[in-house]
Amino acid sequence: MLDEIFSLLDDAGINDPGLINLRQYLHLKQIGEHSDLIVDLTRGSEIRPGIDINPGDDELSLFSGTLYPYQHDGWQWLSYVCKQQVGGILADEMGLGKTVQIIAVLASPDRERVSPSVIIAPGSLLENWKREIVRFAPEIRVLVHHGPIRTGLPKTLLEFDVIVTSYDTAVRDGALFGMIEWRLVILDEAQAIKNPDTRRAQSIKKLTREAGIAVTGTPVENRLRDLWSIMDFVLPGYLGDQQVFETRYEDDPSGAALIEPLVSPLMLRRLVSDVATDLPERIDAPQALLLTDPEINEYDHIREEIAEKYGAAATFVSLGRLRMYCTHPLLLEDQNYQTDPCRFSKYQRLTEILEEIFSHSGKVLVFTSWNRMNDMLVEDIAGRFGVFTAGIDGRTDIGERQNIIDRFSSEIGPALLALNPKAAGTGLNITAANHVIHYNLEWNPATEDQASARAYRRGQ
Repeated sequence: MLDEIFSLLDDAGINDPGLINLRQYLHLKQIGEHSDLIVDLTRGSEIRPGIDINPGDDELSLFSGTLYPYQHDGWQWLSYVCKQQVGGILADEMGLGKTVQIIAVLASPDRERVSPSVIIAPGSLLENWKREIVRFAPEIRVLVHHGPIRTGLPKTLLEFDVIVTSYDTAVRDGALFGMIEWRLVILDEAQAIKNPDTRRAQSIKKLTREAGIAVTGTPVENRLRDLWSIMDFVLPGYLGDQQVFETRYEDDPSGAALIEPLVSPLMLRRLVSDVATDLPERIDAPQALLLTDPEINEYDHIREEIAEKYGAAATFVSLGRLRMYCTHPLLLEDQNYQTDPCRFSKYQRLTEILEEIFSHSGKVLVFTSWNRMNDMLVEDIAGRFGVFTAGIDGRTDIGERQNIIDRFSSEIGPALLALNPKAAGTGLNITAANHVIHYNLEWNPATEDQASARAYRRGQ
């Protein structure tokens, strides 16, 4: 038995008595899941290897902001896992300032003697990342690598400390990015690689790096495979290959409980309710609405018409069409709307809520999935109430999105911003708003939580 134990320790790279490093600890945890020879006494505890090893506040000398205590802890932890060349998942709840913690790590003096780092984010967040870096660490040389006039030369990228780019650009320029050995590869809204079969996930995981950091408030959106794919970027092979993982862990709460001890040392997650007690209480007010009798008749007519036309496929077709109808019947018309949108009872209720908000000079974000609904809101609410309105959806140029937010934020008095949750529901900081309305619900509740957190967050 001793020979077996010594062999296991040797496999983990543990040959001498004393402290073990994070990689060795993680290797032992892996073995402990399947061997009686290793007993994991840290299971279920709050122990995080190395989090008590203070990197020294002098390493924040290039950081010009002020970290809240929990953010300081996050910076310590991130600094440690990166120096161990392991990586980690920063999974703080939306609104707790994950961006500023990442910038504190990037501002380490190490940046002056190592390769650049790259931040890969949704296209709508590139300008926001650049602004925040300039704000909190002005000495960092940052380049937004995006658009038709971006460089194709690795030596140009090497002149900067941090490169900010989009997921699509990182995939298209995979050969260019593959020529650089990155200090850190940071994935913002890392749920973007939750599907391991996509070209996006596969291309990004190939990037050479000292460490990878995944930043996401929702590491599991639909299934445990989401977490496996993100972990496969952070520490490739740690949870086995995809087939082994899906065989070993059921996609249910019991499977999640089994995987938690392995993942917890590499994931840091704090909740708003636990650490941001200075934020005002968030009040959620669901509005249950009933269609009027004529609207019910029209709803049934659409459903019956679809059933007659599409037969067995009617269920899927009707889901989309009826969801559009419940957003606004005018979305089903080919021509631009000519009638008063308030003829629909749901929209009428929306205007009543907005009237109350505007009467107190409030600012509101309204999320809806359809571009035509965005257009209707921007045009009708501006004319109806005489307030500032603007919209952001997939048609809005990426470089213009932050400018629209700036105009909304600087507006004196009531204002409305109509947003598509896919184009503007993650990463952006829109704390000027004090109300959020989800005009139509999303299939995935996590999408709504992400969208709400654009306003309910620290304005850091």
